Amino acid sequence: MTVSRIAAALTLACATFVSNLGTAVAQDKPIELKLAHWVPPSHPLHKAMEDWGASLNKASGGSLTVKVYPAQQLGKAFDHYDMARDGIADVTYVNPGYQPGRFPIIAAGELPFLFKNAKGGSQALDAWYRKYAATEMKDVKYCLGFIHDPGTFHSKAKKIMVPGDIKGLKIRPAQATFASFVTELGGTNVQGGAPDVRDFLEKGVVDAVGFPWGSLVLFGADKVTKYHMDVPLYATTFAWVINKDKYASMSDNQKKAIDGHCTIEWAEKVGGPWGEFEFGGHDKLKALPDHEVYSISADQLAEWRKAAAPLEAKWAEAVKKSGGDPKVVQDELKAALTKYGAGL
Repeated sequence: MTVSRIAAALTLACATFVSNLGTAVAQDKPIELKLAHWVPPSHPLHKAMEDWGASLNKASGGSLTVKVYPAQQLGKAFDHYDMARDGIADVTYVNPGYQPGRFPIIAAGELPFLFKNAKGGSQALDAWYRKYAATEMKDVKYCLGFIHDPGTFHSKAKKIMVPGDIKGLKIRPAQATFASFVTELGGTNVQGGAPDVRDFLEKGVVDAVGFPWGSLVLFGADKVTKYHMDVPLYATTFAWVINKDKYASMSDNQKKAIDGHCTIEWAEKVGGPWGEFEFGGHDKLKALPDHEVYSISADQLAEWRKAAAPLEAKWAEAVKKSGGDPKVVQDELKAALTKYGAGL
């Protein structure tokens, strides 16, 4: 065969392959994914979800589209894990700490004084938790995990300086470990999702909240708080999870597109911008009239660290009951935090 004929044959073969590939992609059944979350459309996470959906649409050749349902449209914040499990939504945004004791492994990320930023912290959390997600969140397909920038106490009537100041206060905790901390210190926990915070404060249902900085302003809770402890006290872990049946119904090409959007890189893309938003809230609150962002002394910080120590032991017991090794779990998380430059 001549060189020209070989070239012609190769050209035809390539054209046929490309044509067949295009046909295969074009023949993928169109699927619309319902992505549910519980923050307002103005929240940076909403845009991250829209960006994720647009990128997924492109990667799937247009066969996967994502419709975002914000602000608890499909269900309450507490229910989003089960909503994905049951197919009420196809993809959901979950705060595991809204259901105390259900997810003991990922609760390691709720322990105080662990994270210093959201960007590296989100990468570290996701890289670490992937090993455990298939077992701990077995009802769903785990997509990715992330954190917000560290939060703290925000109160109405008085400064919270030392652990003893919690006694007698009604506090809305950010997650299960934070709730346990409040109880240990003699406070009363009042459970509620982030959208409930302002209403709780206005009605006197709570005296203080655990919240990140930017969200305090976004949810309007800055209107009913005055004192803000300037300490990276805690972070909250989050996850995006997918209904298993929906994922199983997809073509190989569509599954590949989903898997390419459930990665450590995407965890950073989701957690990083939100982290910057929360970090920026610190300066916004400092600039507001009638607000006091205050520091605590090294001795007072040592009191908080000492008071938080029993939380680790309690968490370790929960992990043991679930069949895990708390030392291994914690050592792996701390190694990931070191790798991504996010540990305190």
